[in-house]
Amino acid sequence: MSRFNSIIFDVDSTLSAIEGIDWLAAQRGPEIAAWSAGLTERAMKGEIPIEAVYGERMRIVKPTLPEIQQLGKVYVERMATGAAETIAALRAHDIEVVMISGGLREAILPLARKLGVDEENVYAVSVFFDEHGGYAGFDDASLLTRQSGKRTTVGQMDLKGPILAVGDGMTDCEIKPVVQGFAAFTGFTRREAVIEQADYVIENFDQLRVLILE
Repeated sequence: MSRFNSIIFDVDSTLSAIEGIDWLAAQRGPEIAAWSAGLTERAMKGEIPIEAVYGERMRIVKPTLPEIQQLGKVYVERMATGAAETIAALRAHDIEVVMISGGLREAILPLARKLGVDEENVYAVSVFFDEHGGYAGFDDASLLTRQSGKRTTVGQMDLKGPILAVGDGMTDCEIKPVVQGFAAFTGFTRREAVIEQADYVIENFDQLRVLILE
């Protein structure tokens, strides 16, 4: 028996140690890297809405196709310890696993494949390229570029309950009204504003497996 029938995972600083947009920003030098990291922390603490910074960061960073491909490799290299084993155990118990992120879908898909998560269960923001692999924009109509986007997206999913959401930021907390449980993941970063709203606090994937399956 399991406590939940569906698990929704955040990606950055949850399934992988990195924040994808900050990794991309770091390719533009230390000044852009520091600027982006500061915005990420403020947004994840809930100090500013994600839509206030999303488009601006993408216009400044302008990730190319080779950079997105490299980021995909880094997501896999920095994958959370125990994540693959935990997700395999969940799937063995017929628990549906979903990945949801305000990050870039094309960079996240390699991690999904490594974790055995079906591509149709990966919700993220698409990025576009020209014929030379240069940056050509992103899906600015995506709900996931907005503060409440994860909540709206999850609310539209036909998932079997009870549902548990797992993440590290305030955009993950936003999911709470449409799921039956929220676990704050603190394995990479610990945000008190998120912990205060959580039903569970999880430091690693062994603890998460116990919470769900035992």
